Amino acid sequence: MLGGGGFRVPLVHSALAAEDSGVETVVLHDTDPARVHAVRAVLNEASTGRGPEVIVEEDLAAALKGTDFVFSAIRVGGLQGRICDERSALAEGMLGQETTGAGGICYGLRTVPVAQRIAEAVREHAPSAWVINFTNPAGMVTEAMSQILGDRVIGICDSPVGLFRRVARALKTDMADAWFDYAGLNHLGWLRRVLVDGRDVLPDLLADDEALTSFEEGKLFGAPWLRALGAIPNEYLYYYYFTPEAIASIKDAPATRGEFLLRQQDAFYQASDAHGAADRWDQVRLEREATYMAESREASGAGSRDSADLDGGGYDRVALALMRAIAADEQVTLVLNVRNRSALPGLDAAAVVEVPCLVGRNGAHPLAAGALEPSSSALVASVKAAERMTIEAASTGSRAAAVKALAIHPLVGSVHAAERILRRELESLPELRAVLTGD
Repeated sequence: MLGGGGFRVPLVHSALAAEDSGVETVVLHDTDPARVHAVRAVLNEASTGRGPEVIVEEDLAAALKGTDFVFSAIRVGGLQGRICDERSALAEGMLGQETTGAGGICYGLRTVPVAQRIAEAVREHAPSAWVINFTNPAGMVTEAMSQILGDRVIGICDSPVGLFRRVARALKTDMADAWFDYAGLNHLGWLRRVLVDGRDVLPDLLADDEALTSFEEGKLFGAPWLRALGAIPNEYLYYYYFTPEAIASIKDAPATRGEFLLRQQDAFYQASDAHGAADRWDQVRLEREATYMAESREASGAGSRDSADLDGGGYDRVALALMRAIAADEQVTLVLNVRNRSALPGLDAAAVVEVPCLVGRNGAHPLAAGALEPSSSALVASVKAAERMTIEAASTGSRAAAVKALAIHPLVGSVHAAERILRRELESLPELRAVLTGD
């Protein structure tokens, strides 16, 4: 587990500790020894001797050797970098969010080179391992790593499965009995059909105001807009469909999301040596989940999160299902970030998309999704172009390419604003200055 001192590591470890997981050893690697120490304390208290052996390894090459799966969840620049991304965009009156818009581009610029170095290390020291990428921006980072590892890197996100759970509850149906037709990019996808016994029941949900407004996306987007779309968007599309409201709510908040998490997590990590680390971690996790996208929910009138959505999001379950499907050849269908091949019309074969995939011993294979409706397809193409320009800028060190990546993103759309955002980032973040060394 790269980023082994990350706050979500105990969630994944808990899934891997299941008796039938097949996992014998978990190796934690992180550039911050104090954070790994804190997480190790949580694991020691929570596991009570159950689950795989946990090893901490400071050397990346040593950590990788002998592994079957590599989970990568790193944050280049830490939460201070996230705060810089948020504030740099907000200073221009633009969305300050870590994976969407200017914030996602800036985060990607300093993350892509590190992710590619990790990919090269995996290719050298663990060539038969599968990489499961948690690192945001997940689609962009997975695509950058796939240039080195091909299909042996797979990106995961909990947003789609969380949406599916909520829709299934609203429809009063079991998730196992439904097929969810979802397609797009990471944090930019749409649920277009829900098939139960061969019949699309999504129109029934869209026509039922009470059921539609019983879950988060219905409250967030509003029934009229969802009916106009004829689909249910990923929650992150709120930032595209209601941009001024999203910006205003973030500006009015007492702190950005990064600032909130920094205060919260600093308190947790500083108290890590005391008894009760697992309980403190769980309390912080619940607060973190309860406040997820709080500003957008407040702006839209969506209210508090449903208690059923506070169980950790689903990263852990998706990761375990993916790993088991490959290791044991258990054929399952999961929504993953993989190279497109020909699944989503309008994008080339190498573009990483987020679609249902059939998973087994030979990896994840995207299923044909069919074309998105025109406005969604145009938005996907525009965001993908910005992602790819970010990868080019990060790979070449070109500041001009970095400005272009920012300027062409649909949530930025200004060359001068892009130049000012990048200037602030370069002044504040040595991690970015180390990447953008050219004109």
